[in-house]
Amino acid sequence: MPQLHQSPFCSRQLRCTRNVTAAILILFLILYHIPDRTWRGANLLVFGAHWERFPRLNGYYAGLSNLVPISQHVEEGVQDLWSKTANTDLLSEDDIRTRMIAYNPYLHNNTRRCFLDDKGTVDIPALYSYQGIPQYHPEPLHGSYDALGLRDDICFDRYGRLGAYGLDENAAIQERHSPDETITSTPHSKSINWQSIDWSAAQHRCHGTNKHQFVQTPDSGGHRSTPRQALVLRTWTGYHYTPHVMMNIRALISELSLGSGAEYDVHLLVHVKNNSAQFWESQDLYREILHANIPKEFRGLATLWSESQMEMVYPGPFLNNTLNKSGKSIHGVYRSSHMPLQYFAQNNAQYEHFWNWEIDMRYTGHYYELLDRLGHWANAQPRHGLWERSAKYYLEKMHGTWKQFSDLVHQENPNTIFGPVKFPGSQALNFQRASWLSSSVEDDKDADLITLSPLFDPNESGWYFDTDVTGYPSDSPLPPRRVAIIAASRMSRGLLHLMHEETLQYRRSMWTEMWAPSIALHYGLKAVYAPHPVYYDRKWPVSTADKIFNAGKHGSSGGNASSVFGAFEHNHLGSTWYHNARFAGELWRSWLGRGSRHSMFSQQGVDRMCLRSMLLHTVKYE
Repeated sequence: MPQLHQSPFCSRQLRCTRNVTAAILILFLILYHIPDRTWRGANLLVFGAHWERFPRLNGYYAGLSNLVPISQHVEEGVQDLWSKTANTDLLSEDDIRTRMIAYNPYLHNNTRRCFLDDKGTVDIPALYSYQGIPQYHPEPLHGSYDALGLRDDICFDRYGRLGAYGLDENAAIQERHSPDETITSTPHSKSINWQSIDWSAAQHRCHGTNKHQFVQTPDSGGHRSTPRQALVLRTWTGYHYTPHVMMNIRALISELSLGSGAEYDVHLLVHVKNNSAQFWESQDLYREILHANIPKEFRGLATLWSESQMEMVYPGPFLNNTLNKSGKSIHGVYRSSHMPLQYFAQNNAQYEHFWNWEIDMRYTGHYYELLDRLGHWANAQPRHGLWERSAKYYLEKMHGTWKQFSDLVHQENPNTIFGPVKFPGSQALNFQRASWLSSSVEDDKDADLITLSPLFDPNESGWYFDTDVTGYPSDSPLPPRRVAIIAASRMSRGLLHLMHEETLQYRRSMWTEMWAPSIALHYGLKAVYAPHPVYYDRKWPVSTADKIFNAGKHGSSGGNASSVFGAFEHNHLGSTWYHNARFAGELWRSWLGRGSRHSMFSQQGVDRMCLRSMLLHTVKYE
C-alpha cells in the first residue's frame, strides 16, 4: 500500500493549530489563577479603558450667557449640547452684570478688619461670583456639595475669581466678541502694587488685631476659643513662580488668613535641594537662599528644610524595611515628605491643625469656604463606623442622602473599627489611650485627620507602595495600614506629635501617603475622608461608577485586587482629583481661557466659562 505524505501546507496548518491551542490553554491557566473579583479588571486590560467609550461632557464650557437659577438647572445628558443651547435665550451683558455679587462665605461677625498695608489703606481684595450656574453644567460623579455645606447654586469665572489678585481686570465677557463688542469689567478695587506687599507682616498685624478670638477668658462662659490653623504650602528651591502661581498664593493668604481675622496663617515650607547647604547654621546663608528662590512678597512666610537636616532631626537607624520599591532614602522628600511637616509642627505649637497643601492644587471657589466647611463637617461626624464610611466613595445619585449612605455602609461591614487597634509591636502610648477613652463618645470632637481621598486599606489592593513599612517587627505580620492618595490633608498637632515620636523614638516610618492615616488608625484618633465634589470628563453611568470605584472589600474602595488604586487607577484619569488626573489641568486651563476646548464650542465662540467651586489636582502648568 503506498505511503501517504502530508503536504507542507497541512504541516504548517497543524503547527499553527497546535500553537493557537497552546496559547489558549496558557491564557485559561493564567485567568484560572485570577480571583473572580478581578475578572472585570482582566477584561479592561484586554479591551482597553471602558470609560473611554462614555460620551464626553461639554457642559463645562457653556459660559456666562447661559446662566440659570439652580432650580431651573438641567444636567447635561448624552444629546448634542450645542444644539440645545443654540435654541435657548442667552443673557445680555446687563443681565449677566446683575448676577455678579461680591462673595462672602465668612460665618463669624466678631472679627476686626485687616488690611494689606501697615497704614490700613489697602483693603483685602474682593472675590466675585455669579448667581446661578450655566445650563447643562455637569454634576460631580462622587462627592457632594449638600453634604459638606458647600454652595452649589453659584459659579465663578476667572476674572471674578482671580481678578482681585492680578488677572487682567478689563476683560470682555465674550471670548469672541459679539457684533457690538460690548466690554464689561469686574468691579474690583484699584490695582495693587504687589511688590510693596509683605504678606507675613500683614498676617502678623491681622492676628494682633484679632487676638481676642483666640484667647479663652474667664467671662467666655466656658466656650473654647477659635483654634488657629496653619496652611503649609510645599515648594522647593528652583521652583518657578509663574503669575498664576503668585495669584493662587495671594488668594490663599487673603481668603484664609486676612479675611478670617487670622484664623489661619499661610506658610511656605521650602525644600532646599542642595544637601550641602547648612543654612541652619548661618543666617546669611538662610537669607541668601530665600532671596534667590522666593518672591519678595512671600519671603517672610518661608521656612527652609533639607533632607540632610531631616537626617539630623531623625537620625535613625531605620531598620526592618519591608520593601522600598522607590529605592529612595528614608529621609527623602519622595518617601517621607511628612518628616519636615512633623518638625514644623514641633516648632509651631500655636496652631491646633496643619493643612498640608501642594503647590499644584487649584480651587475655583473661595478657599475659606472650602476649608471651613470641611472642618465643621468632619467635626460633626459620629465616631462609630467612621473608618468604614471614609473608605468608600460617596455617589450621591446612587447612595442618596449622607444618612442613607451611612446606613448602607453599616449594613455592608460586619465589623467596625473603633478605638486603637492592637497589633504586634504596637507602641501606642498609655496616655494617648487614656485620652482617647475619655473622649471616645464626643462625636463633635475636632477631627485629627481630614483627607481629600478615601482612607482605603492597601492590603492586596495593588497599590504600588503598600508594603513600604519601616521599623516594625520583622517576625510579625505587617501592621494594619490605611492610605489616602494625594498627601493634601489636615492633621492635628496631636497627630503630628505622635508621628514625630514614632519616627524619633521608635525609628518607624511608612510611605508618606500611608503614614498619617496609619498612625491615626493605630492610636484610635478621629480620621475622616471629606467627600468633596469630583467631576469627570465623561458621562459615567452611576451604577458602573459604583461597581468600579467601590469594588473593594465590603463595598469599599480598597482591600482587594479590584481597587482603583492599583492596576485600575486609570479610571481616575478623566477626573478633577487624583495624583495623575489629566482632566484637572485641562479644565483649569480652559477656564483660564488658555486651553483648547471642544471644537464645537471654539467654532461657535462660546462666552467665558463659569464653573462651580471645585478642587483640582494636578495642575502642572497654566
